[in-house]
Formats: sequence, structure tokens, C-alpha cells
Amino acid sequence: MELMQSAIDTHVYVIYFFLAIMLFNLYSVLTQKEFIRLAKRLRAMTPLYHVTNAIVIYTGAIVAFYAHVMSVTIFLMIPASIFLLVIEIKRYKKMRVIKFEQVELQKEFYAYAKKIYIIEISVIVSIYIISKVF
Repeated sequence: MELMQSAIDTHVYVIYFFLAIMLFNLYSVLTQKEFIRLAKRLRAMTPLYHVTNAIVIYTGAIVAFYAHVMSVTIFLMIPASIFLLVIEIKRYKKMRVIKFEQVELQKEFYAYAKKIYIIEISVIVSIYIISKVF
């Protein structure tokens, strides 16, 4: 039973770290006014974001399979993790094609990235609330 509790603890702490990465990225979008610096910062954070998401998925799978229970929460966590993966890939693809001289696209990206990170944070928070209710 100690193994199960250890996996649950790891899963929860990694989710907190995942949320911290999202909050840092949102903070970067809100405070960094120079697009090139923002792009470099987000580019550096992207692998950490995806590795953390993968750890969340992996530890969640361990907990779910060990418990032998498929609840509503688990059925919501799986598509939520995939959604977060896809939406971050789309954000990165949109960012990487913007050139230094494309000021209008840079302004559009700031609004887009802000919206993406708010959606990501709200998905994590809503899944957390649902997991506490069910």
C-alpha cells in the first residue's frame, strides 16, 4: 500500500510543478515585452512542460491501473492531458514561425499565448476540483 501512496504523492506534486510551469509561462507572456526574449524563454520551457506532462500521465496511469478503478475523474484526466499536450504544441508552432520584423503577428501571439495559458490553467484547476468532488 505504501507504493500506491508514493505514486499518488508523486502524481500530485508533479501536477503542482506542472501548474507552476504554466503560471511561469503566463507570467512571462504578461511581463516580457520583447518578443525575442519571450520566444527564447518559452522555447526553453517547452521541453520541461512536455516532460512534466508525460510524468503526470505516467504516474496517473500507474495509480489508475494499480487501483483497478475507472472513475469519472480518470476518464476526464486522460483527454485533459492530451488536450494540454496538443494545445501547447499548437502554441509552439504558432510562435516558432514569427519573425523579428513581423510586429503585428507578435502582438497577436501575445494575446493568443495569454489565452492558451489561461485555458491550460483553468483545465488543471477544474480537473482538480472535479477530482475532489468525485
